[in-house]
This record gives sequence, structure tokens and C-alpha cells, in this order.
Amino acid sequence: MHTSTDPRFGAGRSAAVVVASTSAAAGQAEDRTGPLLVDWLTGRGYDCPAPLVVADGEPVAQALRALLEECPPTERPRIVITSGGTGLNPDDRTPQLTEPFFEYPVPGIMHALWGAGLAHTPTAVVSRGVAGVRDRTFIVTLPGSSGGVRDGIAVLDPLLPHIQAQIEDIRDHGNRA
Repeated sequence: MHTSTDPRFGAGRSAAVVVASTSAAAGQAEDRTGPLLVDWLTGRGYDCPAPLVVADGEPVAQALRALLEECPPTERPRIVITSGGTGLNPDDRTPQLTEPFFEYPVPGIMHALWGAGLAHTPTAVVSRGVAGVRDRTFIVTLPGSSGGVRDGIAVLDPLLPHIQAQIEDIRDHGNRA
């Protein structure tokens, strides 16, 4: 595991979590996925504040804009994970609001997430999640369920050091051919 003092990564060890939940944003429900993600990211050495809990829809785009455009470039998180808003409900718009922020997609991440989810529930393929990169930030959208987030963490955990190295332009392929 890389720590925040790993000299290869410099100051780029920050992360942010955006939770898309209208009921949690209104104080009518407890957000259970944001704390899971923040605990995991901080345990991996990331500086990650409390999750931003916003209503489904346009508030997700506003939160992403604040993190990816309005923050000074040196203060932008290297990892952004959203939770919620990836289903088929009319107000589930997280994927289509997130994609415009990408410079390029990373579809293999979503294939891995769907595959892992299918091991536990057939409805995992209903998630319309997306993953991509903008500048030096990796962005991925996870479902709004605790189980979906745990599945996502299980997939992302072994990939995170390699993702971090690549967005920092560190060639860590070692001696592999």
C-alpha cells in the first residue's frame, strides 16, 4: 500500500466523495455509503474530507464542477467517487452529468464493477455507472447501495495504486514485458 508520504506521489493524495441522495440531502435518510468510501480512502492514505451529500440530478454536476473546475488545479482531488444516482429512476442522472467532465472514459473499470456485482445480485447490471479521467483526476460512479459500494471498493482496492501512479504519470510497470 502506498502512503501519503510515498515520494513518488507528492501532494496528489487527495480524494473526494459525492453522494447523490435526495433523501439524505434533505435530512430524511442517513447516508450509509459516503462514510464507507471516506473510511476506505483515508485508510489507503488519501486526504478525504466528509462526503458531499447532494440531491440527485443537477446538484451532482454542481458538486463535480466545484471539485474539478472551480478548485485551483493544485488543490483538485486525484480520486473522485460518487455514490448513487446510477439506476433507472427518472432522477438518477449521475452518469450523464458526470461524463461531460471526462477527458476520456475508462470502460474496463465499469466492466469489472458489473462483473463483481453480478456475483452477489443480478440487478448489478442495471447500474449505469461510468468511469473516466479528467486531467489528473480519476472519477468513478458507484451505486447508492452499501452492498454496491462494498463491491466497488473490492474491485477498486487492488487497482488504486496503479490508477494513482498512472494519473501522476509514474511508469510503474516494473520488469513486466
